[in-house]
Amino acid sequence: MSIDLQSDSRVLIQGIDNPLALAAISRMQAYGTKIVGITIAGKGGQQLGQLPIFDLVEQAQTALGSIETSLIFVPAYEVLDAALEAIAAGIRQLVIMTRGVPPLDMIRLLRQASVTNTLILGSGSAGIIILDRLLLGIYQPQLFNPGRVAIVSRNQSLTAEIASELNQANLGQSIVIHIGSDPLVGSSCRLWLEWLQSDPLTELIVLVGDICWDSEAATAAYLLQKQGKPVVAYLAGIHASTPHPLTDAANVLSHTLSKPIHHTDTIQQRIETYKRAKIPVAKKIGQIPSLLKKLGNKI
Repeated sequence: MSIDLQSDSRVLIQGIDNPLALAAISRMQAYGTKIVGITIAGKGGQQLGQLPIFDLVEQAQTALGSIETSLIFVPAYEVLDAALEAIAAGIRQLVIMTRGVPPLDMIRLLRQASVTNTLILGSGSAGIIILDRLLLGIYQPQLFNPGRVAIVSRNQSLTAEIASELNQANLGQSIVIHIGSDPLVGSSCRLWLEWLQSDPLTELIVLVGDICWDSEAATAAYLLQKQGKPVVAYLAGIHASTPHPLTDAANVLSHTLSKPIHHTDTIQQRIETYKRAKIPVAKKIGQIPSLLKKLGNKI
């Protein structure tokens, strides 16, 4: 699966239902992102500022030409239709900003994305910012400073806090990627870690995971096998009182069966996998800059 994040990428907005959408559009335009149009069913022919509005993605493609990326802000129950419409029109990078997309809808979408080789970021993604080059999503650029540290995050609320710690330590960011906060997301931490290996802007990586997500184990296993650019990991919720946090699906099954589900993959096992891969795991956010500097000195 190819990832194309160029400063001149042409971007479509699908829906402005999310209250953050209008502010995000203005912020992205100010940052230089080339937003070319908006689709809102029933509003075709109108304009939002200088942006033309279309009823359908296909109409936007016909009028505007090639579009590389679509940002989807429609309500959760409309995401599947909007995403499939974009894929059918030939758009191969989708950023789903909406949270709470029904799991079965995501399964259908991910199947189609696999068939068409479409990159899906989200659902529940805050997007991507490549410092001084490209903004896709709702991030506020002033929270970040240009540099050589990439942040790949599963936890949106911690991203700005980690960036603040890095900024204070004079460790700027090359790219910040939030892969989504919903239980089912398209692209994985592993995919972005692989892509960052060839990113000329990045020297060090901060991986912000979550002990509740099953994919965290797969990420740790991947890092154990591959020795690439230095990585520091931080697992949100590592100090939670519950020793084996469950995913949403596991919680539902547990209540249905009226008995606990025992996980074979424990928090400690995940941490040990990171250690075997020589990936330091920060116990608190404040440790991340010092761990990065130690790794940076070894490059």
